[in-house]
Amino acid sequence: MRRLGVDPGSARVGLSFMDEGAPIVVPIGTVEVNKDLARAAREVAEVARSRGVDEVVVGLPLSLSGQEGIAARSARRFASMLEAGLDVPVVLWDERLTTAQAQRGLRGLGVSSKAQRNVIDQAAATLLLQSYVDAKGG
Repeated sequence: MRRLGVDPGSARVGLSFMDEGAPIVVPIGTVEVNKDLARAAREVAEVARSRGVDEVVVGLPLSLSGQEGIAARSARRFASMLEAGLDVPVVLWDERLTTAQAQRGLRGLGVSSKAQRNVIDQAAATLLLQSYVDAKGG
């Protein structure tokens, strides 16, 4: 099964990919939002089609208490836009702390805060998809 991990944000959408033939999640890029969520969703849908994915996993940023705030509602809206443009399942997955975890990991590798801006969304998408795959048993 081919899966696309999507970490939607207000500025950028991070993307990751996994093919069951090589069961490792890899970061594959970002899509700029530029205040146009619908365009960003179309671009992500095109990435999903071009990679022949069977499933798209979109991060749902819940609060630590499990409540949905503005970011979660935006992620749900983004997932709905994706689903409308694709013929594959779009799954929402709890992504609490993936960005913080990605920041810690990059900082541990010596990547400066400024340099992290270019890769943090991809790293968060990678952690998101890996947690989904691990929970589903592959």
